[in-house]
Amino acid sequence: MRKRNQPVSRGGIQNMKQINLQDVFLNQARRDKITVTIYLTNGFQFKGVVRGFDAYIVILDCDGRQNLVYKHAISTIIPSRPVSILEPSEQDKGSQDA
Repeated sequence: MRKRNQPVSRGGIQNMKQINLQDVFLNQARRDKITVTIYLTNGFQFKGVVRGFDAYIVILDCDGRQNLVYKHAISTIIPSRPVSILEPSEQDKGSQDA
């Protein structure tokens, strides 16, 4: 039986790269300067652009003011437009299939 966080073997090759969708999503929103609405667990909301993030916090630029938001307080993040979470090589495959 496979242990938790143990690499999955596919065809004899182990997939060692773990994808963290949270980081991919936040990084792409930051790069594309997509406006996001962050809802906190207490119901409060921030609307702005992601300027940076780490394992514990997100820095959001709201009307020229920076807000440091702890991730454990975040309930939902809604972008104003779709955020592409595919790697560039996967995006190319998708456009060729269409």
